[in-house]
Amino acid sequence: MKNIKLKSISVIVFSLIATQIALADQPMLQDGKKTVFQRVVSNPGAVLFSDADASKKIGTPRTFTSFYIYERKGNMVRVGVSAHESDGWINRQEVTEWPQAITMVFTDQTTRQPVLFFKNKEELINLCTADSIKASVDKYVELFSNKNSKIPTNSPVIAMEPYDSQVSQNDFYLLPVLDIDTQFDESGTRLLEVASLDPGVSKTATSKRDEAKFSDSQGMSTGIVFVVDTTISMKPYIEETKETIRKIFNRIQKSKAKDKIAIAVVAFRSNVQKAPLTEYNTRVISDFVTVTNREKLETFLEDLDEATASTHDINEDSLAGVKVAVDKLSWEKVDGKMLLLVSDAGPLVDDTAKTGMSSEAMADYLRTNNIYLVALHVKSPKSAKNHSYAEKNYRELSKMSDGRSSYIPIDATTPAVGAANFSKVGDAVANIFCQIAENQVTGKQSRKPASKSDENVKAEEKAGNLAEKIGYAMQLQFAGNRDDVTAPHVVKAWIADADLSLLEENPNDAPVPVVEPAVLLTKLQLSMLRKQVKLIIDVAEEAFLRSDEDGSFNFYDQLVSAAAQMSRDPSAFTDSPGANLEKKGVLDEVLEGLPYKSQVLRFKRDDWSNMSVGQQREFIKRLKGLIALYDEYDSDTKHWESFGTKDPNEWVYRVPLSVLP
Repeated sequence: MKNIKLKSISVIVFSLIATQIALADQPMLQDGKKTVFQRVVSNPGAVLFSDADASKKIGTPRTFTSFYIYERKGNMVRVGVSAHESDGWINRQEVTEWPQAITMVFTDQTTRQPVLFFKNKEELINLCTADSIKASVDKYVELFSNKNSKIPTNSPVIAMEPYDSQVSQNDFYLLPVLDIDTQFDESGTRLLEVASLDPGVSKTATSKRDEAKFSDSQGMSTGIVFVVDTTISMKPYIEETKETIRKIFNRIQKSKAKDKIAIAVVAFRSNVQKAPLTEYNTRVISDFVTVTNREKLETFLEDLDEATASTHDINEDSLAGVKVAVDKLSWEKVDGKMLLLVSDAGPLVDDTAKTGMSSEAMADYLRTNNIYLVALHVKSPKSAKNHSYAEKNYRELSKMSDGRSSYIPIDATTPAVGAANFSKVGDAVANIFCQIAENQVTGKQSRKPASKSDENVKAEEKAGNLAEKIGYAMQLQFAGNRDDVTAPHVVKAWIADADLSLLEENPNDAPVPVVEPAVLLTKLQLSMLRKQVKLIIDVAEEAFLRSDEDGSFNFYDQLVSAAAQMSRDPSAFTDSPGANLEKKGVLDEVLEGLPYKSQVLRFKRDDWSNMSVGQQREFIKRLKGLIALYDEYDSDTKHWESFGTKDPNEWVYRVPLSVLP
């Protein structure tokens, strides 16, 4: 299949590489590189001086400021935030070398063990080659999880991720990647040298319960939202959803945990402009209600009913329903947050969809807001041709931070069979969450769920396993927020990026990641990223329409150039937005050594050229979904970190590498 060739434009796509222009003062290049500069990040307490003799203090940079290195002199380095001029001198012991802009984020502790930080790489390699990896890991976990244990001075493990809680969502920790070892790549595991830095960002006190929450005690409260497709053909599942809600309330009403579970309901259909008789795109049927106000919810549920007219497409606007649930409900009243999506159709992702987001983008939006989603996909014969599309999208939408999806197919060969199977799944989820709530009240600690394969098990069993995993992760998050748990402070250490003990137990399963890569972007960088991706889309669509074949502009080269430099050096973004790394002959050196790569960087030229026109259009559609996600990042008031600066353009956001081009 032919490549897409786009007409030459002087400035068309960002390449994020510091241009090799004639500068009187220029940062030092990394060893063996022609275009990639040396960089460091400032540690807590770093001081900026006017000269290498440290004779005059001129400032205290905020923790984790990214600097280019202009000069090295003894124990001092001359640094600058800009690639065009330096700002002063810092002691080398007060900075950490950072060859690329990637930082890691802990994944949810659903079935995995906590991350172990090793003193050096050799000790970690010894663990990876031990006769029993699991026994060694268990030994260290037991040692570090016991608060009364005294850690031996010769211990190869110097720190551990919190065990009975997760790092507080109010703690902006950083795990910059300093080095990488790929000798265990075949097993799906990489060894990373990282720093674990607490930037000292002021935290919001979370140990005191929010007065707006339903519960007056210290136990975790859980909000469960049913996001329900109410289009034609969904009648049996709408009724079963109502019955599941009643079963939860029936059980919880008889226990001490009756104020621990709150339920909300959101309905969705599709584009009402395309089919006005369908009445609405989305509708909040009820905000969170506990069993205390059961009659109120029962009244609201009368409005949950099947449409009387058909929508315009075989797919429905389920992503709009999800987004309304995230944006419009009173999540501040609950601790644990979960959505149950119910539909017999795939998600609408074309221009008639309300959000403009893809399933991938919406999954990240959910993770950013610490909300779990379980997708219940009703597979009825009438939509058989759409099953594959719907499953692919709902697996993506329900993907958790460990890479596994909480997707449950419901066999519905007939409406009666489908309703019965749906009822079993609803019962399994309800029972697990009721049990978790009751455990919280009685003080019973839930155990870490066993790592089980969800393949070839009944839907209700899979639902129970997922609810158990999600409930456990919620409890750890709750404990971390309540106790203001912070990440371990380690200047340098080595970690494995996958759970080694699970890899030994289940060698045929995909590795369970313990960390995932992200890139820190400033407000300005994110704004430019959005503009340039939009420009890519505009030019690509114009080329599709015109079938331009002049060959003067190659979409693949430009896109790979952009993605490569975003991973390597986003702060050089503003310097040369039109440069093409491929044509400059430096693409290979930018990609070399990158520990993780976004989707585009995993492409080869033939992968792109062998795509059909339809597949290439799907790729462009994905970029549109990313733009909608970047818009959400920009308007997000909770997750930008200022590090004390008043200039919004310098605030930073942790953007997962998976949602970069």
